[in-house]
Parts: sequence; structure tokens; C-alpha cells
Amino acid sequence: MEFHVLGPLEAVVDGHRLDIGGNRQQIVLASLVLEAGTVISIDRLMKAVYGESLPSSARVQVQICVSALRRLLGTHGHPKAIATRNQGYVLVPTGIDIDLHRYERLVQEARTAGNAGRREESTARYREALGLWRGQALDGLDSEPLRMVADRFAERRLTVNEDCIEYDLELGRHREVIPELVGLVAAHPLRERLRGQLMLALYRSGRQAEALDAYRAARRTLIDELGLEPSEWLQQLERSILTSDADLSAPEAVTVAAPIAVPGPEVPSLGIVAGEPEPIRAPPDPVPAARPGQPVPCMLPTDIADFTGRSRQIDAIQLQLAMAAADTDQLAVPIIVVAGKPGIGKTALGVHVSHRLASRYPDGQLFADLHGRSSDRVSPMQILERFLRTLGVAGTSIPDGLEERAEMYRGLLSDRRMLVVLDNVGSEAQVLPLLPGNPRTAVLITTRSRLGALPGAVHVDIDVLDPPQCLDLLSRIAGDDRVRAEREASEALIELCGRLPLALRIAGARLSARPHWTVEDLVDRLENESRRLDELNHGAMGVRVSISITYDNISEPARRLFRLLAVVDCPDFSAWVCAALLDEPLPDAHDLLDELVDAQLVETVGTEHSRHRQYRMHDLIRVFARERLAAEEPLAERTAALRRAFGGMLYLAEEAHQKFNGQGNPLHSRAARWPLPPRATDRILSDPLDWFERERQCIVAAIRQAAKVGAADYSWGLAITAVTLFESRDYLSDWRETNEIALAAAQQAGDRFGQAVIRYSMGSLSVVESRLSDARRYLDDAVALFEALGEEHGAAAANRHLAYLDRMDGELGQSYHRYEQALTVLRRVDDVTATAHVLHNMAQVELDRGEPAKATALLVESLEVSRRSGSRRIEAQALYRLGQAHLQAGDVHEAVAVFNDVLTATRDLGDVIGESYTLLGLGAAHLAGGDHAAARVALSTGRERAATSGKPILEARFEYRLGELALASGDRETAITHLERARGMFREMRAPVLEESVLTMLARVNGRCNIG
Repeated sequence: MEFHVLGPLEAVVDGHRLDIGGNRQQIVLASLVLEAGTVISIDRLMKAVYGESLPSSARVQVQICVSALRRLLGTHGHPKAIATRNQGYVLVPTGIDIDLHRYERLVQEARTAGNAGRREESTARYREALGLWRGQALDGLDSEPLRMVADRFAERRLTVNEDCIEYDLELGRHREVIPELVGLVAAHPLRERLRGQLMLALYRSGRQAEALDAYRAARRTLIDELGLEPSEWLQQLERSILTSDADLSAPEAVTVAAPIAVPGPEVPSLGIVAGEPEPIRAPPDPVPAARPGQPVPCMLPTDIADFTGRSRQIDAIQLQLAMAAADTDQLAVPIIVVAGKPGIGKTALGVHVSHRLASRYPDGQLFADLHGRSSDRVSPMQILERFLRTLGVAGTSIPDGLEERAEMYRGLLSDRRMLVVLDNVGSEAQVLPLLPGNPRTAVLITTRSRLGALPGAVHVDIDVLDPPQCLDLLSRIAGDDRVRAEREASEALIELCGRLPLALRIAGARLSARPHWTVEDLVDRLENESRRLDELNHGAMGVRVSISITYDNISEPARRLFRLLAVVDCPDFSAWVCAALLDEPLPDAHDLLDELVDAQLVETVGTEHSRHRQYRMHDLIRVFARERLAAEEPLAERTAALRRAFGGMLYLAEEAHQKFNGQGNPLHSRAARWPLPPRATDRILSDPLDWFERERQCIVAAIRQAAKVGAADYSWGLAITAVTLFESRDYLSDWRETNEIALAAAQQAGDRFGQAVIRYSMGSLSVVESRLSDARRYLDDAVALFEALGEEHGAAAANRHLAYLDRMDGELGQSYHRYEQALTVLRRVDDVTATAHVLHNMAQVELDRGEPAKATALLVESLEVSRRSGSRRIEAQALYRLGQAHLQAGDVHEAVAVFNDVLTATRDLGDVIGESYTLLGLGAAHLAGGDHAAARVALSTGRERAATSGKPILEARFEYRLGELALASGDRETAITHLERARGMFREMRAPVLEESVLTMLARVNGRCNIG
């Protein structure tokens, strides 16, 4: 399977181009393709599709797009191409080819060849890369984030074009590149490097007058457009052409195996992807060389021979420093801060990029390791002494005071262009005395903290490596043949190392030192979590040591929070979890959490500035936290902290349920809650369904962990409360899994009430999934348990679902009687939400009996009760039934109006199931009114929604209505197709009344009374 983004988006399977669908689906697919192998959050996809003004249904629409793309790729042999991950999706890179990746690889090969002096090979690779473009990147997609990506591509691709032409000129191909340069200059008239290349190509081709004309044209354009004279470099080039400077002479031409491809007119408007190194190769401004007698220090450690990846960060650093060097008004020293967690490869990146930058700083490079978070941290006084000696100051002349040393240091650097690299910085205080005063000198800092108080600093954050980069690093250390021979084991090893560069280096070094080991041997060793950090140790390298340095240098309260976070088996967590674990106020816990974030022991997840941001620990850091937990935290403290975390989760889940449904869950667990203050609760639950969505993975993990540690009351309490999310957002597999876990926990604990509640929940799930016989079995068991325990409220809740099953069996009298019995109890215990629910279900029975007037009276009461409860969802359901009552009474106009109101409400609530049912009713109303076109739109749209709902009964109802519409339109064959589908589906779910209605319609189609 191939994906093309270097032009209009394309998906190609076996040479066949797929119809991806509309703009939204294309945007979602493009977003996934651009970051294949990386999880893209639903929030990012929503913003890609809708921008900042998100409609209430944005999340659902994105989920629908993903489902449609999965079906499309699945029908072409790739059902698992798009995988669901925690709060997002990922395009699995296995078995796919992306033109963007081929392009990046070719450009990197071109740069590598160029740096090694293989210019012919370099230009060949560049031309091959540029030939992959088919037009403007992602052309035609209406998405602001993707337009920004395309613009970035345009800029970077132009740089590639310039780099390629630079080598062509060095190879003496000046005549061949003139047509290409003319087109590029016309498209990018402000690009001075292109102007200079055109001038040079014309001059070397014996066209000196035209070269000077090209300069004058450039000068006019720059003055007219920007009010600026050309750069000093371009002016100097003009002077050299005027004087026929010998340095401009053409090199001996190199024979070209194939003609240079001149880009088409659209090419100059495009670029390359972020992540390619060396974005700027224009000649730097002239810089003064060191004065005679001045030392030119080169203190950089040796470059990392097996360095891999980090091209995006390298690109960002070089671009920032190039921009600073080009800005003649720059007064402040350019400072780049590279930040990341322990073992992430900050020093490796700093050293590597410093070597690449060294030629831009001819007066030398200073380097110091400040040991920032270790006990042997180095003071600025010590570093200044070392730097001053390196700069030629005799030991007896070095001042004693910090300020005097800093002044001398700044004075020595005042007229130099140098690079100062400060590695492993712990705080701003260590750095400030080491900053030069000359903006021609740059400072590159690596740190585990963000150092936010450094004015004007540009922060470059680095994270774990991508899987392909991990494989590359492992191959370079352990051997490519070895890694390729055990690809699956190597991929498992990468994940066990958490894609952390230090861990991968250690793993690779251990394999290299033990040629008799297989990769799988090391995987087996690392799978034992209790020994993992012992295994990730080789010589002077150790993951545990690296993390310990940071852990030992944070405050004791922060260390305690760090340890306790290992108690919770949840990949991502919110700040309130820290408060519960510590049993401290939320602001105090938040301060300690910020300390852990600053120390890079905890990282933020998703949008950094989000009001409800979440956090996580890297896998290996979590292993270290568990070691410290076992060694330093008593068992009683661990148990108490875990139960507080469960209690906080249960408290917030019940509050969210109440805010969403209008009333608390009556079938609640008696487990202790850990309540948060009201203001904090309201802030956290400002959107209750969004909170459930945000915490879904954590809730599921808590249900599983509570069952594992014997806290059955928390397990089933969370399971029943989370149904609010599972039902409204259609997470049926989560619903089923958590029910099974919670039921087993309740049975093991001998908790009969918990068993009854979960059997009731499993019955509800079976109703949703149209497994009606299973539903009746679960609900009968639940009623029996509730009645044996004297829990009439629980029995009434289960009986209202049994009443629905009676109605599906055609037992309308039994159904109505059971609803009445449940209603009596629900009114007595003042369960307002359930009362409203039962009333509108009783109205449905009256509609089945052909009594719309009686149904309307019940619905009016249901609406009054639901509004009193504050549940918009129940109110929307009652209004839907009211629309059905109007339709049955023949008032089509009123029915359409009510259904449209309900449609707005369900979309505002993000209720996909409710929206589907409403479209079903709206289609029926339009059909009854004779508006077949409107009916077809409503039913077709609803059928598409229903296909992703996992509710066979809903799909079957749409098939029935579409058959009715086809019959009314005179399309007998289509009508039979739809009706036969509906008949089979109703029969499979054992809904005889609905099956009978289909048979009646088929009899009308075939002109006979009985079809069996």
C-alpha cells in the first residue's frame, strides 16, 4: 500500500488509486500519513478538520471518518492499517510506502554524500528526490494545520533545490542550471540565495552583463518590496563580478550522465518536510578571524559516530542560529536550550549539532559539563576559570570573584564569533554568569529542566526516537545483519527500552559485547521488570544511574509523589490523582507535580496549555519509580494511597454521571470516596462527558487494578458509573470487558449486591447489542438478586429493561404492566431520571397499540420530569417519541419540526446513537409527507451513522425504512433488497414483532398476503 502526499493526497493499492472520500476523510488520512507510526490525538484531528471553531459533533465526526477509512483500507486487504491508541489513532507503518519517507531518505543520502565530498552522487540523489513531487503538497485539502505543513514543505523543498544547484555549480554545470534558476527566481523574487546562484551561473557562462542585470533586478525588487538593500553577501558578489574576481572562475565541468530536470512552473511553490538537517547553506556573513596570537579553542568532545535521528531538532537549532546571524539588529546573545528526560540523548544531540555548527564560529568552541542535577555539580566560578585559561589568561591573572571573572570572560568574547556549549545544566543560576555579551557568539545548553527564566532562549524539546530511528541506532551498535535477522525481537527490544536512546545504546553495547547472544536472549532478560534496570547497565552507562541523579536532587515531597505515582496502573493521569495519592490539597500536589515535570521525571501529554492536561511517566522511569516505591514506602502507605486514588476516581465519575444525566447513580458502591473541593470539582467536570472521555483509559485500568488487589467495591462501582460514557460514546468493548472483570471481582468477594448491579449492567449492554435472549437472562438474574437483598430500587431498574424485552416479543400488555410496577417504585424513591425514562417508554407501548393521544399525554409528563431532573439526554429521547406520536397522528409538519429540534439536541450532546434514531424518525416523517428526496437524505445519512454504532437493531430499522422508501418510489427490486436485509437482521436478534412488520411490507411488495 502506498500513500502520496507530495502533491494531491493519494492512496494506492496494487497500482489502483482508491477513492478516499470527502475533504474531512482526506484531512484525517493526511494527518495520519504525515506522522505514520506516531499516535495522533483526536483533539489534533478535530482541529485539523475544523480549525479552532469546533462544532459539538467534531469528535464524533472524526471517529466516523476513521471508521470509514478503516473500512476502505480493510476492503483492500489492510484492515489493521489504522490502530486505536490511548485517546488517538496511529497509521501502522508496517507494509506501507509513503513518498514523503522516500523523499526524506533521498535528501538525507544526498546530504551525507555531499558532506563526504561525493558531489555527483549528492546531486543525483537530490534530483531523484525532487522528481517525486507531483504538484503542491496536499493540494486541495482545506485545513489550516495541513496548509501550515504544506507551507513548511514549500520552504524546505526550495532549500533542497538551492542545495542541489549549489553542488551543480561546484561541478561546473552552470549552463544547465540557468533555465531552472530563471524559473525559481521568478517564483521567489525575494530569495537572495537564488539570485546569487543565477548571477554566478550567468557570469560563469560568459554572460557578465546579464549577471549584473540580475543583481540590479534583485536590488530593485528588494527596495520596492521591503525597503532594504541586498545583503552584504549579494553586494560582494556583484563587486566580484564587476572586477572579474578570479575566485568566481568556473570549476572544471563534470560530465553529466543525464540532463538536469528543470522543475515545472508549480515546483518553486513547494518545499520539503520538517526534520531535514542543514536547512540553510547560503554563505554566511563575513566574520572576523581571530587576531594573531589569540587562542582558537576547540573544546568539543568527539562527535558521536553512530548518531541517528533528531533531524527536526537539528534543523530547528541551525535555523534559529542562522536567523540570528543574519539579523544585523540582533543585540541579545542567541541561546538554544535543548531539554529532555534522563537518557534521552541531550548531550549526544548537543555535541553532534555543535560539530556541524563549528565552521560558522571560526574563533572557537567552548564546552563544559556542569553536572547540573548531580551531587558533584560544577559552579560557574570553576567553569569561568577553565574558560579563561583556555582563552589564554594566566592563572595568576584570573580574578577571585565571580562577577570579575564573568566581566573578563565577556570582555575576551566581545569581538569574537564563538560557540559556547553548556552541557547538563541544572538551573538558570549556573548559566547566567557564563553568558557572553556579544550577540555574534551563540550559546547551546542541554538540560533536564526547561530553564524558563532565561530571557530570549529558544527551547528545543526532544523525546524518544521513532521506531525506524531506534532500529537504525541499534543496527549501528549491534550490527545491521544481526538486527535484520531478528526483526521482531529487535522491535520488541526497542519497546522494552522505551525507545530511550541511552537504553538502546546499552542494549546494543551488550549485544555487541556478547556475539553469542541472540537479540531474543536480551529481550527475555528485559521482560522481567524487576531486573530490567539491572540489565540496562553496561560499563559506565546505566539507565538507573542516569535517573537516580535527577531523583536524588529533587525535594523529598516530590520524591514521595514520584514513588506513589508508581502505585497507579494507568498510563496517563491528571493532576487530581497526585492530590489523592498524597492526601494533600490540589494546589500543593500540583506544585510537586510541576517539580517532577521540570525535572523531566514526568511529562505532559497532549496540548501543553490545555486546561485539563494530563501527564505520564516514561516506561523505564516508571520501573525506577516502582523500585523506589518498594524500597522506601511502607505497604500500608501504598495501600492507603491506592484506595484514595480509587476513591477520587469514583467520586469524580459519580459527579460526572450526575452532571450529565441529572441525577446520581442509585446503584452505587459503598466504597469510601476521596472528594475534591466543590470549585475544583466543577472546574474539572466543566464538560462531564469530555472528562469521562479524557479519563477513559484510566478508569478501565482502575477497574482492572481494583479487581486485582481485591478492592471489588471500587471495581464494580467504577464499572457501573462508567456506563455513562460507554453507552453514550459507544465503547461497547470497554463496557463488556469492565463488566466481566467487575463481576468476577464481586463473585470472589462474595458481594451479592455488586453481582446484581453488574448483571443488570450486562443486561443493559446486551439490549444495546440486540442480544435480547442474553439480556433477559442477565436481567432475570439481577431482579432475583435484588429482590433477595430487599433492594427494590435495583429490581425496578432491571424490570424497566425487561419491559422493553416484553415489547420486542410483542407482549405489549405485559410490557406496560411491568413498566407500571417499575414506575411505582421509582416515584417512591424519587428517581427522577429513571421515572422520565419509564414514562416515555410507556408512551412507546401506546404508540405500538395505535394510541397516539395516550402516548402524547405520557410524553408531556415525561418531558416535565426530565426537565426537572436536568437531563437533556432523557428530554431529547422524550421529544423523539413525541415526534413519533405526531407522525402517527398524521401531523407530519409538526413531526418534522420536533425531529429537527431533537437532531440539534443530539448533535450538541455528541450522542451518535440518538442522532441516528432521530434521522430515522425524520426520514419516516418526510416519507409520510411525500418528500422522497428529503427522506432519502435523512435515511442515507442515518444509515451511515448506524453502520458505525454497533447496534444491529438500528441498522435493521434503517433497512426497513429504506425499503419502504424504495417501494414508495416505485423501485420494487431495491425495496425487496432492503427489506430482506432487515428481515434477516430482526430474525437473527429474535425480535418477532419487528420481523412481522417486515413480512407485512414484503407482502405488499409481492402482492400477496403471506411470505414465509
